[in-house]
Amino acid sequence: MKEKIKKFTLQFVIYLFLGIGILITAAPYIWEISCSFKLNSEIFSYPLTLFPKQPTFSNYIRLIQGEEIPFLRQFMNSCIVSISYTGLTLIVSSLVGYGFAKFDFPGKKLLFLVILVSIMIPQQVLLVPLFLLMNTFRWINTYYAVITPGVFSAFGAFFMRQVMLSVPNDLIDAARIDGASELGIFWRIALPLSKGGFWVLGVVLFLTSWNLYLWPVIVLRTEDMFTLPVGLATLLGLYKVEYGMLMAGAFLATLPIVIFFISRRKQFIAGLVSGAFKF
Repeated sequence: MKEKIKKFTLQFVIYLFLGIGILITAAPYIWEISCSFKLNSEIFSYPLTLFPKQPTFSNYIRLIQGEEIPFLRQFMNSCIVSISYTGLTLIVSSLVGYGFAKFDFPGKKLLFLVILVSIMIPQQVLLVPLFLLMNTFRWINTYYAVITPGVFSAFGAFFMRQVMLSVPNDLIDAARIDGASELGIFWRIALPLSKGGFWVLGVVLFLTSWNLYLWPVIVLRTEDMFTLPVGLATLLGLYKVEYGMLMAGAFLATLPIVIFFISRRKQFIAGLVSGAFKF
């Protein structure tokens, strides 16, 4: 009996702390959604109210109609950038990781060391040379300038190399004996066996690219090319701030992230708990 009481008490304390943590985490998101249905006057009214007294869809209507910013165009820009960035980076990182994990070549350790060192370099250090490079290519204010620099990801290559190490060498050797090409081995054997880590990296890359602000704000010039983080920031004017529209835009901007994570949560969790990473 005492053991059951002790176990119940322990579980109650654990769930209590988890519930408090969830509440603290969700509170800003709940407040954001609530404010998106309020006018500016009600957002700053005292006392503060969690639920809007007079709910209004005007913030969403004005946002979608493009009264302040071309929201739908910027939403499409974010989709193009994030999907392209994630897909290309996954392909490049997987190929590089497979090469480092399953091939022996001169300078392999040195090149891998260079990749590890490059991860430690702050991204801010690369902003000026990358901007000059994009300007030389005449890619300023284009999708290429936003997507291309991040495709060759040192972290992605390192991560996929660690994942590819879990693929059995005997299986790859057997495929070579059967006459399979290296690209066929990569596509039919290595990639399916490392899909857990592949999806983990995919989720991380998508979240990173969707929320990217610093680099797009440097290389993009016109509103019709802005991504959502950059476009929503323009609602913060010097003399006027559209807080209701800003909250509505932030809420709509988080929906693709939530949908993407929920749709791939099983693969993401399976990749994290598979224990297949060989470090």
